[in-house]
Amino acid sequence: MPYIPDFDTDAILSILGAIGQKYPEGSPERDATELAQIALIYPRHVRREDEFRRFYRDFFDPSFKLTVSHEFATQEDADKWLTRGKAKDAERVRIAGKGFMVVQLPGRFAFMSAPLEGEEVKTEESEEDTK
Repeated sequence: MPYIPDFDTDAILSILGAIGQKYPEGSPERDATELAQIALIYPRHVRREDEFRRFYRDFFDPSFKLTVSHEFATQEDADKWLTRGKAKDAERVRIAGKGFMVVQLPGRFAFMSAPLEGEEVKTEESEEDTK
């Protein structure tokens, strides 16, 4: 994936629209391009385009490192911390050596698997290879 400095959001939205039009309504490809368009419109909608551009730039910066805010030996320890209400949405933690992200759900927080740098990521293909 190439880094595009000073990208033009409107031009990218137009390109995604043209790509999406090549696929039938309701196809996974068209749905994916439409979702990508919405994802690019969102920072503008909430007036955070500058923040998105920093995130995009940092995404390609090889020196960028995720910050792990807490490390827990067990899932039980992590769950206790989560229920104390001090977690923040998108906070990265390590539980029993694996990476997770705190996600805010309606009325509660939860952990979502989010591998950290250097963690092996299991895919459906790699799981099938072991069978």
